[in-house]
Amino acid sequence: MTTRRTFIGFIALLPLPWQAVAADDDVAAAIREATGGREPVDGGITLTLPARAENGGQVPVTVAVESPQTEALFVTAIHLVATRNPTPGIASFALTPAVARAEVTTRIRLAEDQQVIAIAELSDGTLRRAVAAARVTVGGCIS
Repeated sequence: MTTRRTFIGFIALLPLPWQAVAADDDVAAAIREATGGREPVDGGITLTLPARAENGGQVPVTVAVESPQTEALFVTAIHLVATRNPTPGIASFALTPAVARAEVTTRIRLAEDQQVIAIAELSDGTLRRAVAAARVTVGGCIS
């Protein structure tokens, strides 16, 4: 026998899979926008952020890419994507061969526990990727 409480609980859960699919689509779209649809490879890039962020409004992030930064080969861009933020594309940084070291440091906002993806684009068209997880005690995004 189905009670009213069971029925309402069931109905309340129905939108969740659709919201998860929508969020995954937003993340995929942010990555496609950053990469132009090309597939990044793992490695050659280090993404550093705290495993536990007490304040999701100010999470320190450092991305360092192994690159000689010469005229022949250098990092042209570094992109950050957060998998569970209302807007997944967090930041994009443009670099030139004049930058001695392909490294950026910033603070980002994270809404909740999630993964952060860093993608580096090199002048030869290759893409490198790194992923790190962060647990957020107090979210830093307004939905």
